[in-house]
Amino acid sequence: QVQLVESGGGLVQPGGSLKLSCVASGFTFSSYAMGWYRQAPGKERELVALIGVDGKPNSKDTVMGRFTISRDNAKNSVYLQMNSLKPEDTAVYFCYTSRGRGSWGQGTQVTVSS
Repeated sequence: QVQLVESGGGLVQPGGSLKLSCVASGFTFSSYAMGWYRQAPGKERELVALIGVDGKPNSKDTVMGRFTISRDNAKNSVYLQMNSLKPEDTAVYFCYTSRGRGSWGQGTQVTVSS
């Protein structure tokens, strides 16, 4: 079955950087778009960035220029490089695959605070 395992979250000061990683299994990784969602306390889950099977990225306006999504099909992995982090980026970040009706991992906590 589809399995998505995120890592790389943590506590970082405003202006800092983190890189999230997601390792996928249970499906043909290279055949599906991948992405990252996030959910802040009291808010709905929202799309942060997607990357197509062709490697073309699309990002939410509020993170464009700060976050970069990438994928490595040889490692069945998708990444989210987050720079210039802000307190409002604090959330649980979820890896996503478009396979089937879509699946999400368990999430990794990112906290931006001084």
